[in-house]
Amino acid sequence: MPNDFNTQVIEEFRANNGRVGGWFEGARLLLLTTTGARSGAPHTTPVGYLPDGGERVLVIASAAGAPKHPAWFHNLRANPRVTVEDGVFTYEADATVLEGAERDSAFARAVAADPGWAEYQARTERVIPVVALSAVPGPPKPNATSWGEALKVVHDGFRRELALIREEIALAGAAGPAIGAQLRVNCLTVCQGLRNHHTGEDAGMFPLLADRRPELASALDRMRAEHEKIAALLGALQETVSAEDTDPARLLAEVERLTDELERHLTYEEEQLIPVLDAAV
Repeated sequence: MPNDFNTQVIEEFRANNGRVGGWFEGARLLLLTTTGARSGAPHTTPVGYLPDGGERVLVIASAAGAPKHPAWFHNLRANPRVTVEDGVFTYEADATVLEGAERDSAFARAVAADPGWAEYQARTERVIPVVALSAVPGPPKPNATSWGEALKVVHDGFRRELALIREEIALAGAAGPAIGAQLRVNCLTVCQGLRNHHTGEDAGMFPLLADRRPELASALDRMRAEHEKIAALLGALQETVSAEDTDPARLLAEVERLTDELERHLTYEEEQLIPVLDAAV
């Protein structure tokens, strides 16, 4: 892609916490910064990604089926430590090029989710690489200037991911009775992310606020109770999506129940906590 196109996407991505329009609207997108193999200078490129569960995501060096690998792929082969911006956090990651059966399985998942990847592979004689980006352990760096803004950015990330999953389930249901492997991974990844987020709040932020702001006691009790309700919905969703004969209609109903309950919780939490968190700063 031309540099001016990349620049426009990068600026829009950063200005809108990962949301962009045009070519990438509605896509899972991240900004990947690699170190130039020859120049040693940083290069930032917008690339699509696939959730892979846990602490890593996958990117595919398709270059739209061009005969040569994209420049960012050559860079990370030479310097595997990269920087990732996902719209919510900026973090360091180690890049690993998948090989053999692991690569083939990941690429097959991608093709099942979006046949466009198969079209890219058909255009070129090279085997299109799949790269895993594994987050380097360390405290996350939210793309925000205050604690209140950070909370909203994290919440909006979950909102955006659930909206994408709802669309994907609806498309799967229209195409047939089967749920693809990548869609299962997407659902399970967001479930784990929500669990981690609420566990962190229960163990860290809520006790700190309870100690410093006793007038929040009833609100914090309500939010803890809502965490338990959401945990039950996450368990039901995980059970549904993990079943071999998952029905798209049932899965969509589970996701919609979770989305509705979560939106009520997130809205209430933002109303109660953002003014307090920003006042603390």
